Amino acid sequence: MNNSFLDQVQWNDDGLAPAIAQDADTGRILMMAWMNRESLALSAQENRAIYWSRSRQQLWRKGESSGHVQELKDIYLDCDADALILKVKQLGGIACHTGRESCFYRVLNDGQWQTVDPVLKDPKDIY
Repeated sequence: MNNSFLDQVQWNDDGLAPAIAQDADTGRILMMAWMNRESLALSAQENRAIYWSRSRQQLWRKGESSGHVQELKDIYLDCDADALILKVKQLGGIACHTGRESCFYRVLNDGQWQTVDPVLKDPKDIY
């Protein structure tokens, strides 16, 4: 695969770009993570979401420990070329380490964050 597409991404000073994972079927936003050149290249090559873990300073193949792999359908680059959307099929139906479908499970209501999505699987049973 020709990796010249990587040169068109406007990476930040740390060599990263934000990547939003979106369910390819429902359009629901599942999570946000970071990608570097290598993780984006590997994602395109392997057809699965691979991110850069800032806390561990290493590649993070989504689902490598949980089994909740994100099968990659499409990759979009925004107009400023500095943010990505990954349209994915979320295997197992859980994207969040809290055991929920989405990492975006809280909504602001009257100045308070309210949890609106249930835990589908206890994280202790996942990791």
